[in-house]
Amino acid sequence: MTGRRVAVIGAGSSGLVCIKCCLDEGLEPVCFESSDDFGGLWRFKEKPEQDRASIYPSVIINTSKEMMSFSDFPIPAHFPNFMHNSLIMDYYRMYADHFGLTKHIRFHTKVLQVKQKSDFSHSGQWNVETESKDGKREKHIFDAVMICIGHHCQPHLPLHDFPGIETFKGEYFHSRDYKTPEEWRNKKVVVVGIGNSGGDIAVELSRVAKQVYLSTRRGAWVLNRVGDNGIPLDLTLNRVLNLLAKILPYGFVCSTAEGRLNQRFDHALYNLKPKHRLFSQHPLVNDDLPNRILSGTIQVKPNVRRIQGSSVEFDDGSVVEDVDLVVFATGYKFSFPFLTSQVVSVTENKALLYKYVFPPELDRHTLAVIGLVQPLGAIMPISEMQARWATRVFKGCTKLPSVSAMMKDVESKQEEMMKRYFKSQRHTIQVDYISYMDEIAEMLGVKPNLTKLMVTDPRLWMSVLFGPCTPYQYRLRGPGKWAGARQAILTQWERVVRPMQTRPCDEPKSKTELLFFHLSIIMHFYIIKIF
Repeated sequence: MTGRRVAVIGAGSSGLVCIKCCLDEGLEPVCFESSDDFGGLWRFKEKPEQDRASIYPSVIINTSKEMMSFSDFPIPAHFPNFMHNSLIMDYYRMYADHFGLTKHIRFHTKVLQVKQKSDFSHSGQWNVETESKDGKREKHIFDAVMICIGHHCQPHLPLHDFPGIETFKGEYFHSRDYKTPEEWRNKKVVVVGIGNSGGDIAVELSRVAKQVYLSTRRGAWVLNRVGDNGIPLDLTLNRVLNLLAKILPYGFVCSTAEGRLNQRFDHALYNLKPKHRLFSQHPLVNDDLPNRILSGTIQVKPNVRRIQGSSVEFDDGSVVEDVDLVVFATGYKFSFPFLTSQVVSVTENKALLYKYVFPPELDRHTLAVIGLVQPLGAIMPISEMQARWATRVFKGCTKLPSVSAMMKDVESKQEEMMKRYFKSQRHTIQVDYISYMDEIAEMLGVKPNLTKLMVTDPRLWMSVLFGPCTPYQYRLRGPGKWAGARQAILTQWERVVRPMQTRPCDEPKSKTELLFFHLSIIMHFYIIKIF
């Protein structure tokens, strides 16, 4: 299939990496982007645009730069570990410029329909209809399609769950429409929902509002960006910890981790402790929420029972009068309006996809959905891994299992999710970062060979096994092998430290001292904190 055309729908982070992976495999990508720029979710706009993701100006990503880098293009060392949305866009522009991606994007072009050709069972081709900004429609034929529209475009706003909302005298909107706190200075605000957006918006509003009430049905476990010794928390995600989590009893793993979180602040004392276990929900990442609760600027409340005029009553019977604003941080729903349901059906945020990528029952596997996952960790490397796998499947270099085997895998994942997570619209596309990356990498032939590394390169083996599971690990071997992967892994701690060293120190540490410092952190974490 070398040289054949691939339609990439959407130019967010997933779309960019799909273009790049197509080029790596000798395919010809044409990316359709309905807006005037790439970046997707991370491209800030003053006014929310219909059917597009939207963020507010202050958003800072929850994953550190080493964990969110594309695997053959590390984020510059001087960039901060947790980046503002503007810096994420700077990184995307560097990536697009370095690999020459922009010339393959058609901006201001909306995809209206993606349909199988009449001879699809033989050709595997797709009819794609698009519309330009000036209303001009075009029809194209593509050999494969990659859908990269994300899952933060369509707000989920269940107003029927809030009796009396039609009587509310103040203003209400979905968190997608939130931009700045200033207009709500000295006002009373209720934020409904305790996901990452709800937590962030509540904290930001609490700095100017008269009072903020954070309403949650179930509570939440709260993670901090900053881990032990000031190291980004997600850098403690490594292969040893992942293995321990698999072999130790689930209850023990949860209790140990919950105990660590409660050492920072007692979730029950702060009225946040949920009934579910830590790993049965996508956790909230927020550094400031405990402080805002402690200072009284945020009060945690149960679910909203009803709204009447300017009053909000909660399930515990308490009532807040004179509420000026209700922000519904109630998540998102996803769909593929340009596809027929026969290709990919979506019901209650559940899509029938093998490994969350391929519709298993298609005669030819020439359509892939990229980035439709919710990981505990960064999504960018996952989208990249999916794109690398999909382009190899398109070329015929990697084979998928039989339909029955794929369906069995889909059903198995759904059953596992139902057992582990409480039923919720947000818990339908959850994946564990290392396990899922390894799963796809093994099929692709790029999973690190730890046994071989232990014999041939002990230093690298130590970093891969005990260090953070950074994306560069998946460029050490196999298709797409990158000559710079080893060096990127061995220097990753230097890039972590660099942006924090902003003033001269009397005695700068040598590389050897830094290595022992990092190893001491790892050993301290395992020996003291786990056992």
